[in-house]
Amino acid sequence: MDDRVWTTQLTPLRFLRRSADVFPEKQAIVYGDRSLNYREFAGEATRIANALRASGIDAGDRVAYLLPNIPEMLIAHFAVPLAGAVLVAINTRLAAEEIRYILDHSGAKILVVDSALYGGIVPIAEELRTVTEIVTVTDPAAPGEGSPVPYERLRDRGSERPLDWTVDDENTTIAINYTSGTTGKPKGVQYTHRGAYLNSFGEIVHSTHTPESVYLWTLPMFHCNGWCTPWAVTGIGGTHVCLREVRGEVIWELIERHRVTHLNGAPTVVTTVLNAKSARPLDYSLIVTTAGAPPAPTTIGQAERMGLRIVHVYGLTETYGPYSVNEYQRAWDELEPQARARELARQGVGMLQADRMRVVGEDMEDVPADGATMGEIVMRGNNVMSGYYRDPEGTAKAFAGGWFHSGDLGVVHPDGYVELRDRAKDIVISGGENISTIEVEQAIVAHPAVLEAAVVGVPDSTWGESPKAFVVLAEGKSATGEEIIEHVKATIARYKAPKEVDIVTALPKTSTGKVQKFQLRS
Repeated sequence: MDDRVWTTQLTPLRFLRRSADVFPEKQAIVYGDRSLNYREFAGEATRIANALRASGIDAGDRVAYLLPNIPEMLIAHFAVPLAGAVLVAINTRLAAEEIRYILDHSGAKILVVDSALYGGIVPIAEELRTVTEIVTVTDPAAPGEGSPVPYERLRDRGSERPLDWTVDDENTTIAINYTSGTTGKPKGVQYTHRGAYLNSFGEIVHSTHTPESVYLWTLPMFHCNGWCTPWAVTGIGGTHVCLREVRGEVIWELIERHRVTHLNGAPTVVTTVLNAKSARPLDYSLIVTTAGAPPAPTTIGQAERMGLRIVHVYGLTETYGPYSVNEYQRAWDELEPQARARELARQGVGMLQADRMRVVGEDMEDVPADGATMGEIVMRGNNVMSGYYRDPEGTAKAFAGGWFHSGDLGVVHPDGYVELRDRAKDIVISGGENISTIEVEQAIVAHPAVLEAAVVGVPDSTWGESPKAFVVLAEGKSATGEEIIEHVKATIARYKAPKEVDIVTALPKTSTGKVQKFQLRS
């Protein structure tokens, strides 16, 4: 007798079935005047899954979605895998040619697209090699041109005929997420049912979700499947508040209307929330889980004063989003606010569901835990992708030595907490000295007139390379480049201060809030 006959395969599909059983009448999704309870949520996912099967989607086929954070995108995270297919969620800000590449490379058979975005893909529609049908979702909040197949027609092909909320193999692919491709063609990062299931528990635990959670969708669902939060919040029975676009005033209106308890996003999203005209101190704790770039200690301090509790996580697309968390230590309560913020700005330790995060030298040996010796951050385990889709060479390179290589440089402090110092490609080497652009950026943002900053290396005839800063000033504040340079020199080692400072109105960013430094270098 098989001694594992009683085990079941891990899949986040089970989360929606459980919540529909346990919380059938509880509000699951709210968007404007629309609202679905968990019974209706499960019914919609089942109907769309049956519709996809009726449309010719077989096990393992790819179904692409090009949607903002509206209910149909959330439903897709369950409907597509429930149909046995693989979800390909596409960045809504990509150019048509980038979208074409992803659709062709993934071999997607059906594309579901927001009608407001449909016009942008019309020029490539006839060139798509594998897409047999383009379905448009029309959002009354932003109507646009519809394709010959409206979402309602797709939906009508389905029914609520019961489907099995399980999988035969937990290691099959549930989603493919494409990297930004700033250094080449985008890579298709494969997530498994097992990995998504386990990562969801990490999100529940470390962001302290409960059935009373009211989660605001400030993080794009196309980015690492929203850090697996579509599955996590559903699993715990919380409420999803959908949000079409990230705007400070809208965010605060929804926070007040729904008494939002949680939101996720890059530090730039946190900055948007903190600096909105309607921002005010809250009378309860709103948990903000942030990643994408290390939050400046100044930002963390400001958030605390507003009643926002920062949960700082770190990861990449290849690690299902968050892999590590800055696990809070009660001893930090005794620190001065600035000192505590510096502790919170570190990337921390592996999350509960992840392996230990390592920092290694070129020999793959761990660097000393001295807070100074830099090495590359490497990871492995359930929280790491199964590989790049149709790219065995890229996969082998990424996992050289048996660990996933992040390309990020960091140090390990004596307490075992890892601190990110830079991307390997972003480190500035000036006169033989390594200068962390993150350290310089945090020093700049500590200036009271500064809202945001980005630092890059530029050629220097004397030192080979030197730091240059691009700075966005806070509304109503003023400062000169010279004043900012002097401020940095008084904060960190003088040789690390930027030689130039450009005051700009905005920094170039990706749709997930990451600064596109390659544009600043050009």
